Amino acid sequence: MILVTGSAGRVGRAVVAALRAEGRAVRGLDLRPSGTGGEEIVGSFEDAQAVANALEGVRAVLHLGAFMSWAALDRDRMFEVNVAGTRRLLNAASETGVRRFVFASSGEVYPENRPEFLPITEDHPLRPNSLYGLTKLLGEELVRFHQRTGSMETVILRFSHTQDAEELLDEESFFSGPRFFLRPRIRQQLSFGNLAIADLLRSRDIGEPSHILARNENSRPFRMHITDTRDMVAGVLLALDHPKAAGGTFNLGADEPVDFAALLPKLCALTGLPTVTVDFPGDGVYYHTSNERIRNTLGFEAQWTMDRMLDDAVAARRQRIAKERRL
Repeated sequence: MILVTGSAGRVGRAVVAALRAEGRAVRGLDLRPSGTGGEEIVGSFEDAQAVANALEGVRAVLHLGAFMSWAALDRDRMFEVNVAGTRRLLNAASETGVRRFVFASSGEVYPENRPEFLPITEDHPLRPNSLYGLTKLLGEELVRFHQRTGSMETVILRFSHTQDAEELLDEESFFSGPRFFLRPRIRQQLSFGNLAIADLLRSRDIGEPSHILARNENSRPFRMHITDTRDMVAGVLLALDHPKAAGGTFNLGADEPVDFAALLPKLCALTGLPTVTVDFPGDGVYYHTSNERIRNTLGFEAQWTMDRMLDDAVAARRQRIAKERRL
């Protein structure tokens, strides 16, 4: 039996589906039902009994669940779930004889948005500047402790930013909406309380829906990794099964970053919307994270380039528009 935490999340749902497609016994653990059928436990890492029930008969754990928030009111909860919850799960897994424990960390442990050198390898200094990144680094330390002191094999995967392809052209999607569309970006910044940035964005509103090309204060376009969920699933399954994964730490993500200056004209051509350019204060987002270690050690091969993702995104957008017109 394989336990997948965060089984109702983007990557967790896809991992569970992939494992079941292979005929493997899998159990989900999440705060909310996944709606996908199959065996799952609705509960929290904070609940020792839910953790014990979830681990019954389990030989491998894919710990993909976490709590992410930028709100000050959520800080205590984030530490309780991501740090204390991970510790509780690790301890229980070790005590019940779990063979392998795979931990989903994040590029925020470096952090990717403040790199000291490029490309970012697994040897980059670990100096997170967000509370989420700090909780992930503390989770990694707990995992490494168990690797040093116990018999359970552990694997750390530092996740790239992950998207389902269909989200890329969806104004309502949580990440891609504000990243690539102006008005969703305005709403996001208002929700964060970033009034000065919201005013800057409003000043660029041309009176109709539009894309946004984000640049830094020196007019350098943003650049970051965006990895298709399907490639992330492939990497997680390698971490679960590959003999050489045990004890390892791996960046998991696309081969190349996405240059927003190259991407936005493609989005424009696909949606028919204009693009406005906004220069944000500060250094902006600009990084390239290397996946060389996981490629060379485990044979990982990213399959879903941005162009392939956009093909799927276009089909999904057409379906949404057709549905809206029928309604």
